[in-house]
Amino acid sequence: MNPNQLQDFYGREAGAVLADPDATRAHEALLTALERGELRAAEPDEQHGWRVNTWVKQAILLGFRRTSVVPMGPAFFDKTAYPPRQLTLDDGVRAVPGGTAVRRGAHLAKGVVIMPPAYVNVGAFVGTGTMVDSHALVGSCAQIGSHVHLSAGAQIGGVLEPAGARPVIVEDDCFVGGLVGVFEGVWVRRRAVLAAGVVLSASTRIQDLVHGKEWQGEVPEGAVVVPGSRPATGTYAEAHGLHVQTALIVKYRDERTDAATALESALR
Repeated sequence: MNPNQLQDFYGREAGAVLADPDATRAHEALLTALERGELRAAEPDEQHGWRVNTWVKQAILLGFRRTSVVPMGPAFFDKTAYPPRQLTLDDGVRAVPGGTAVRRGAHLAKGVVIMPPAYVNVGAFVGTGTMVDSHALVGSCAQIGSHVHLSAGAQIGGVLEPAGARPVIVEDDCFVGGLVGVFEGVWVRRRAVLAAGVVLSASTRIQDLVHGKEWQGEVPEGAVVVPGSRPATGTYAEAHGLHVQTALIVKYRDERTDAATALESALR
């Protein structure tokens, strides 16, 4: 099945899809198309934004519904729909030995480097030249651009459910520092830098110290973001000097500064 045929197949009611004798063949075609990058859970649109392909996410969810848990190796048990992906030399991916797992239905472009142990979940898209460092997670349906650096311990959440929700997006040429967490559909625009320890969710307030404004759910292009705090509200919080976590944009990269230079300058 080609992508258009898959969209027609999965565009029906869930019950009809699950009962169709071609469901197994369609599921295999879905995984292959995702791995090749021919289908994506979300993709750039013509207005420089992102479009969620809800039907692709629904199709992934149906794969869980229609299969059962079976042994996978001596100590692992999972749904038969999404076994570990077996990469080949022709995939052009450098997967260093040491415990990394990539699930079927994940796209890894040529030139991707994965350091162990790391995990890439179903529906994820990782662009060419990107580094996925040790203990990094790329969650289900997360969209990672080209020439991104995901440092050790970075946690990129996915967002598979609800199917219509935007997954986490990290665009081209971004630098994601160690132990950074990006969750709940946050959109990190190209060339942004997230310093070690930054945690972003849909509700995180991002204070732009350069332009004097507040962002939420989105990191603007080229922003350099560091961990920060803001005073907690309420009499008790004020009396005890309590603060809550926030994120601070302390500068913006220009075309002449690489991520490391921008980050070093900001932290100084």
